[in-house]
Amino acid sequence: MPVCYRHPGRESHIRCQRCGRPICPDCMTPASVGFQCPECVAEGRRTQRAPRASLGSTIRMAGAPVTWTLIGINVVVFLLMQVVSGTIAYDLMLHARGFCSVTGVGDVIADHAQCTAYGGSFSPGVADGGYWELLTSVFTHQALLHVATNMFSLWVIGPLLEMALGRTRYLLTYLLCGLAGSALVYWSASPYSPTLGASGAIFGLLGALIVLFVRRGLPIQQLILVAVINFAITFTNSGISWQGHVGGFVAGLAIGGVLAYAPGPRHRHLRWAGLALVTAVVVIAIVVRSLQLR
Repeated sequence: MPVCYRHPGRESHIRCQRCGRPICPDCMTPASVGFQCPECVAEGRRTQRAPRASLGSTIRMAGAPVTWTLIGINVVVFLLMQVVSGTIAYDLMLHARGFCSVTGVGDVIADHAQCTAYGGSFSPGVADGGYWELLTSVFTHQALLHVATNMFSLWVIGPLLEMALGRTRYLLTYLLCGLAGSALVYWSASPYSPTLGASGAIFGLLGALIVLFVRRGLPIQQLILVAVINFAITFTNSGISWQGHVGGFVAGLAIGGVLAYAPGPRHRHLRWAGLALVTAVVVIAIVVRSLQLR
């Protein structure tokens, strides 16, 4: 298992982009591409001003395969959504109660038996057993602008966080933040209002990145500005699910805290315990809500 060349007791999955030596979070300095160790930063300053990475900097995607994969899945699902039937589309979206859109009937029927009687096809909600919707909705988009905006945000934020956390923890962060956003939607949104989009997971990545920057002592003004602008848009647009954004962001802050303040192999069990706790809170919230809706 690789360890930091300056702190042999700390696990490291990141290497300096200039010399290739493994470095821990305390030794990482963001550069225009990836991270550099303290020695390479000092050497670079002797010849020129060292580039600093910001939220808007472009990171080489070759070093972020998980981000590329997530973008690919979202795009493929978006394309499929353009050709599949309405019932299949509803099966991917998040809604607490079931849907049955039947030609010739003026409204949406939420009862399975009544739907069958009208010759329709019933799409279950989460409370009806469609628990997969809590995650499939995170990868589902219908509008081109929606998927384009979310994927651009993921392309900007994702690679930096993936390099900082490592692929496994980065993927877990994305999925847990998306699930947390879905859980808050499940609790507080209309049971018959379908919700979809990767925004909750992306807000979560932003929250985790803010915590990591704070832990590292890096400037967070740009990140805070982006968060404020996006939350302002969220709460001033009635067509946006604020629940998914808030749920994902809060989960991202919690997960970022666990990963940033428990680094190194000595705290491995503490990190996994923290991630397990966040998961347990989200799962319990989903179960309790399901019991309420029965």
